[in-house]
Amino acid sequence: MDCEVRHPTARAPSWVRRTGHSKTSLRGPSWGHNRASQNARVDLFHTERPGLFSIIQAAGWPIWPLLLCSIASLALVIERVSSLRSARVTPARLIEEVISVTRAHLPTADVVNKLADNSVLGAVLASGLRAVMAEPRITEDALRGTFESAGRAAVHKLERYLNTLGTIASAAPLLGLLGTVIGMIEIFGSQAPNGGNNPALLAHGISVALYNTAFGLIIAIPSLMFYRYFRGVVEAYTLDMEQAADRLVPHLMRFAVPRSAG
Repeated sequence: MDCEVRHPTARAPSWVRRTGHSKTSLRGPSWGHNRASQNARVDLFHTERPGLFSIIQAAGWPIWPLLLCSIASLALVIERVSSLRSARVTPARLIEEVISVTRAHLPTADVVNKLADNSVLGAVLASGLRAVMAEPRITEDALRGTFESAGRAAVHKLERYLNTLGTIASAAPLLGLLGTVIGMIEIFGSQAPNGGNNPALLAHGISVALYNTAFGLIIAIPSLMFYRYFRGVVEAYTLDMEQAADRLVPHLMRFAVPRSAG
């Protein structure tokens, strides 16, 4: 008959996670055998699984350009996420504030400079204010042309580094495939011509060569996703800046001096 030893347990606080059992089993030999077999399986699992550094070493020199691409892609993504924040591109209610400040008269040059330094949209709106202040007789077409020129410069600033990110997304799978092809050439070129080859060693070499393709896809897929995402963000900001400029044009034309008919 199995005997069970029950020990009184004190009530633990609610934030303490109870991990033990109240019953203690006395079957020592079978428990020890199971624990030893589990440890053996865990050790075997860890010994058969190669580490990341060993994979990089085994993949050969073609994987180093992929690592450089991964570092560059990560740096570009972090930079674009920081630069394309809404507060730095199109702050909320900025156009309403500009219209409110210029409701009665044009602002001073110092206020316009502060507006240009506020954000990307602020620089576009400030270009229109400077055009009206510099040429009181400006026409509506000329003012719209000023806004369009400033808008193109702003969009070019927003699209900075996106072509580089798209190039990495396109080139990383090709670099991975190139590394795999080079590895396969080296593997089959090192085989003995008399047919005395080790199939297990050959299979291991092929799997190592395929690491380059896997690394290329791991780099390319997130890079392509972020590239498409940033493209959409830039297009949305472009539309917001165009709408803000369209609202400010008739407002600023109130300060333009009409040209004489003669």
